[in-house]
Amino acid sequence: MDKIGKYEIVRQLGHGATSTVYLALDPFNQQQVALKVFDLSVLHDNTRAKAYRKLLLTEASLAGKLSHPHIVKIFDADMDGEVNYMVMEYVEGDTLEKFGEVDHLMPLGRIAEVIYKCCKALEYAQFQGVTHRDIKPANILLQGDSDIKISDFGSAVIESQQTTQVTGVGSPAYMSPEQIREQPLTHQTDIYSLGVTMYRLLTGKLPFDAANSYSMIYQIMNIDPQPPSTFRPEIPPALDAIVLRAMCKNTEHRYQTWDEFARDLVAFISHDVPQQDEFFDTEKFDTLRALEFFKNFSDVELWEVLRISDWHKVPKDESILQEGEEGQNFFVLASGSVRVVKQGRLLSLLHKGDCFGEMAHLAGKSATRSTDVFSKTEVTLIEIDPDVLARATANCRYQFSQAFLGVLVRRLAVSNTRISRLLSDHGDEQ
Repeated sequence: MDKIGKYEIVRQLGHGATSTVYLALDPFNQQQVALKVFDLSVLHDNTRAKAYRKLLLTEASLAGKLSHPHIVKIFDADMDGEVNYMVMEYVEGDTLEKFGEVDHLMPLGRIAEVIYKCCKALEYAQFQGVTHRDIKPANILLQGDSDIKISDFGSAVIESQQTTQVTGVGSPAYMSPEQIREQPLTHQTDIYSLGVTMYRLLTGKLPFDAANSYSMIYQIMNIDPQPPSTFRPEIPPALDAIVLRAMCKNTEHRYQTWDEFARDLVAFISHDVPQQDEFFDTEKFDTLRALEFFKNFSDVELWEVLRISDWHKVPKDESILQEGEEGQNFFVLASGSVRVVKQGRLLSLLHKGDCFGEMAHLAGKSATRSTDVFSKTEVTLIEIDPDVLARATANCRYQFSQAFLGVLVRRLAVSNTRISRLLSDHGDEQ
């Protein structure tokens, strides 16, 4: 088989009981994709076949609707032809399954960062009216050290769809008590499942040790899990508390929002994880969200900013930019203050959330720096290369343009105020 629909098959990636996944090429944009071809004929039970087809249609209905850097994109689907298939973003990497084994456990800080990104992705899905219902390590893909993408939305509850949802889906070990009871579900069922996933990544064990599904279900409904530190002593009390709160059987005591869950993870990373030269993505994202320059950026656009930027720490009294040098990169202050100097005279002080160097960027490639910039305190800089920004999405580039416009308007207002005062003082002298 060389072609399915318009997609050119490159090679087989994997094969399961009801589907085969191929690496394929979309010839229109020369993009590699993962093409999943379904074979429902192997399901001899007609009821099971209908239920499975409904799950596939649920996931196919999300094509083009969930656009987030930590969710696998669905580009296309054909569930009505002779060959049923779905076209998805191709992601190089493994699932988190192997990192839930005792001999492959990740460092605590890295686990917290992975779970944080899952929180932000599932918060985005919730805002789109989507509850995943099957969060587990096998449905979370890992790229590099800590970049993740959530996959398999076939079990999802979608608010905009009025059709009856398939019940009894999901993996029993990761199901919330309300999911087992087949009660109406909210995003809190995904919070519970992510808590179980975190428990597995921390300890290499599931929170409930059961010989069969009936015993598992009984324990989920009636037994409180042991703290993760029982099985991994270096886990601090703060991390135990986060996992156990996410897994509370009573939804009133469980995290009420994804943001609450994410905030506790940020606090853990800030206070309990040893400091390092590299910035955690959790720290970067939280910093961007708090800065005035990025106040109108959506979460999706902030993740994109994070990927196109370089972050540096600069000691006090260091030269950052020099007048007359060439360069287009611009900077946003994530922390600290800098002095802007022209021919030895102080022009201004810039602080957290301010930007500098943008005039050279706006002027074009032949621009040279018109001022010196020195660190007044130790600073954290977010540096962005315009050539990299030019390859960002239109929405991200638009937000930068709007942010620059806001900066220029504020600076013009300050200049007008200064000029007015100077003219007023000059008039008084006369």
